[in-house]
Amino acid sequence: MSRVVHKFTRRVPEWQPRVAPVKLDEATPAQLDALKVTPSNTKVSAYVLTLAHDVESLAVRSPLFNAIMYDAGGMSRAERELGAIAASMINRCIYCAAVHADRHAKLENSTDVIDKLFAQGMDADLSPRDTAIFAFARKLSDAPPEASPEDVAALRNVGLTDEEILDLILSSSLFGWANRLMHVLGDPVRPEGAA
Repeated sequence: MSRVVHKFTRRVPEWQPRVAPVKLDEATPAQLDALKVTPSNTKVSAYVLTLAHDVESLAVRSPLFNAIMYDAGGMSRAERELGAIAASMINRCIYCAAVHADRHAKLENSTDVIDKLFAQGMDADLSPRDTAIFAFARKLSDAPPEASPEDVAALRNVGLTDEEILDLILSSSLFGWANRLMHVLGDPVRPEGAA
């Protein structure tokens, strides 16, 4: 038995789909082909196996995800993760917030930023650069039309280039979409008795 998780944490919960994921040993050749390019390139998650029911979308989604989150150049990987975390916190996507908080901490070799965000909330006391990045991603996730030229200027004032700003827009926007899919397709859960 498991229970739904409702608190932001760096501890990644399991994700329990509402739609039965595709079984790898029963997947069609088209599904197997679409599953070759997973975001982590290490394993195929229940989420990706659930998305495999729509082969055409998955075949586009995974390369797009990889390009936005992992391509070299532009914004650092950790800062892209910070954009994903902001979107996930606004959208209350516990699973995505945990996954990307864990990745951010590993990339930075520090849990300081994430610990502050999860303890202090949306207005955590971060460095000026992290504050600007988080605030912009938060605004994009909460109400995209509210993002203004002044918000872009604030990013430039802390040293972001246009290429980095585009990466932040892409990572935040990607998670606005991904969070909503996760909410509809399943729930973050942890085993009974787990803290």
